[in-house]
Amino acid sequence: MRPLLLLSGLLLFSCNWKDSANKFSDGAIVKIYEWKDRRLTDSLLRYLKSDQAVYRREASLAFASVQDSIAALPLGALLLEDPDSSVRKCAAFALGQTGGFQSVNALLPGLSDKGRYVVREVLEALGKTVGDMDRGALIEFKSSDTLLQEGLAWAFYQLALRKKADSMVVRRGANLLLPPNSRGTRLGAAHFFGRSAKVSGKGFETALIEAGTKDKDAEVRIAAVLGFRHLASSVALPLIREILQNERDYRVRVSALRALQNLVGEDRTGLLITALHDSSEMVAVAASEVVRNLGLPGIEDEARRATVMRVKANLLGAMLKAGSKDSMFSDLGTLLKVPNPYDRAAILSALGEVSEPEMVRQVFSVLAETATDTIAAKVTGSTAAQALVALNKKARLPDSSFLRVYRRIILSGDKVCAGIVCEALSDPNRSFRKLIGKDSFLYEARKRYQLPRDIESMQPLEEAIAWMEGKDKPRFLKNEFNHPIVWESVRKIPEDQKVSISTNKGEIIMRLVVEDSPASVENFVSLTKQGYFNGKIFHRVVPNFVVQTGCNRGDGYGSEDYSIRSEFSARRYQRGSVGMASAGKDTEGTQWFITHSPTPHLDGRYTIFAIVEEGMGIVDQLEVGDQIKEARLINGNGR
Repeated sequence: MRPLLLLSGLLLFSCNWKDSANKFSDGAIVKIYEWKDRRLTDSLLRYLKSDQAVYRREASLAFASVQDSIAALPLGALLLEDPDSSVRKCAAFALGQTGGFQSVNALLPGLSDKGRYVVREVLEALGKTVGDMDRGALIEFKSSDTLLQEGLAWAFYQLALRKKADSMVVRRGANLLLPPNSRGTRLGAAHFFGRSAKVSGKGFETALIEAGTKDKDAEVRIAAVLGFRHLASSVALPLIREILQNERDYRVRVSALRALQNLVGEDRTGLLITALHDSSEMVAVAASEVVRNLGLPGIEDEARRATVMRVKANLLGAMLKAGSKDSMFSDLGTLLKVPNPYDRAAILSALGEVSEPEMVRQVFSVLAETATDTIAAKVTGSTAAQALVALNKKARLPDSSFLRVYRRIILSGDKVCAGIVCEALSDPNRSFRKLIGKDSFLYEARKRYQLPRDIESMQPLEEAIAWMEGKDKPRFLKNEFNHPIVWESVRKIPEDQKVSISTNKGEIIMRLVVEDSPASVENFVSLTKQGYFNGKIFHRVVPNFVVQTGCNRGDGYGSEDYSIRSEFSARRYQRGSVGMASAGKDTEGTQWFITHSPTPHLDGRYTIFAIVEEGMGIVDQLEVGDQIKEARLINGNGR
């Protein structure tokens, strides 16, 4: 076995097999991963009692994906008694992933473990699982050990995600924000403030400002600046102005704009308008999103001048939200004649913001026509359906008008658009249950759906049917095991296999991590060999979050006739992590994304199957509509 490697305070365990491309020459390890893939708890439990630590470790990690509470007791026994600290650490990680009071009870004794890496994992796992009664175990935990302080910072972050952070946690979190605390500790504390829905108490402001404006690490600044929304506007606005003017990393500027959305003051509009002209398109798009979310008035001139269509569309959405009657809306047909379907989709999305009563019927007719046009591009059809549902929530039109369109969409055969509008049918604030009555069209549509391909669209259909029937819960949908791992192919994939993603903006080189995610990597390699990704569009780009691709429809709703299992490892989402997109656990297929920055809220929730090794500058430039020219496997020498 090769030495343990430290990555962001977590140990990543794997074996170096001299006679194989990867560790899957070991039949027992293959069985463990096979049982994990099939979610067979009983078979995996046997390996927790193996006399070899490597198998106990691999089986423990398997339960991080299976997440069966039945395993909490035996995992707790490993955490308490196993002589190998790496096994104890993996058991703690799996317990944190599984959750529930049984996991909490199993984790608490681990705070006294002699292994500092084990305790660090126990701390974060408790942050994922403790309830109000046991939260004191974290708040009262004290240690001068750098690694344990890092674990505590990430534990507090996990509490913030679960809205369980009180003023005592805030005070302790502020103490972890600044040097001489380690980079990992400061990053965890910064994300705590960046992700907290509400920060109560006092005394954190000075530390947060220091971290957001002076920390030497840009990724600490990114997270801390997002927390500026917890500051008084009179304090935060001048700081954000300084950041927008002088901060070199565009990702920090994006965070500042998102914080700005929660602040008030005369300077806010001016700062947003200035950011619309930022040298980074990502920053301009982020600024336009904030303008749209706020529905700021008086931005007609900016909308006319905007040359980036996502920016223009967001500004049009803001105008509609603010009730603008500008002449730009006099002929929506002309506005929608832009040749690029993603540009049209952006404008269609903006039309869902209309609030001016005089425009409602005009916008409604455009959206209804586009959403039901069978020859329309799928990306514009699904966007029009989303805008139609948004309009339904606020437009003063009878629900019967929308129902006529919804019925046509649901019976049209486009299951994606049908799933989108079904979300509106189960809205308790609308009158659709009374209007639909005994009409059987929803049941007719249900017959056309097939798992696993249609699960994302089928879920809202089932919710609509349950609502019409007066039931509290819809029929439970589950993607059963349907895509076995081809182990013969897995064993041939080198541990450091690389992939070239050639785009219209340039080349990206990714390294696959087959030993962490064999099913996902084998699926990706198979699709790459078929040329599946050639020509695929980056259909989703969120500034300083992700770029996403791999959809066969081009709108993010596409899938194939199979699904693969989620494979959660101890890897963290860093800048350049490559993850599998999903519609929920065990629904992965062909879509994947690359992260711009650390995104810890994805850790343990989305499979990481690759790491970008070259070309992150290209990733930063990708926008909606950019294309993969070719995806191909390359050898260890790079070509």
